[in-house]
Amino acid sequence: MNQRPTRLASGLSFDSLPIGRDALSVRRRVEAMERVMEGLFTLPGTNRKVGMDVILDLIPFAGSTIAAAVGAWMAWEARNIGMSRIQMARMFGNVGVDWALGMIPFVGAIPDFFFRSNTRNLRIIKKHLDKHHPSTTTLEG
Repeated sequence: MNQRPTRLASGLSFDSLPIGRDALSVRRRVEAMERVMEGLFTLPGTNRKVGMDVILDLIPFAGSTIAAAVGAWMAWEARNIGMSRIQMARMFGNVGVDWALGMIPFVGAIPDFFFRSNTRNLRIIKKHLDKHHPSTTTLEG
């Protein structure tokens, strides 16, 4: 049985995601997860990307909690690269705000469309990586 690997929005496959605790592996995993959660596809007629975070918010209560668990995982990954407790607290705060807004049934997807906690957290992680682990920096084009 010849199965094709599942591809992420970034073109990476789940099979190609690194499993190590080193800075480059963490960077690749959180970048891939941010794309899945915030940028799977572009809404037709707009330039706004939408991901699983907004889609999950359409499931009352459970969807927001699942999205928060993924966001918390991204923040937890930050500990593998030595981020400070203050940075991690900011990240968990972003996840908490996202979760609270998403708990409003159906309407919760609207603020989540604009408050992208995973993108905010990825920005915090990248800033730390660029400063403390510059060899992980990749050119975006």
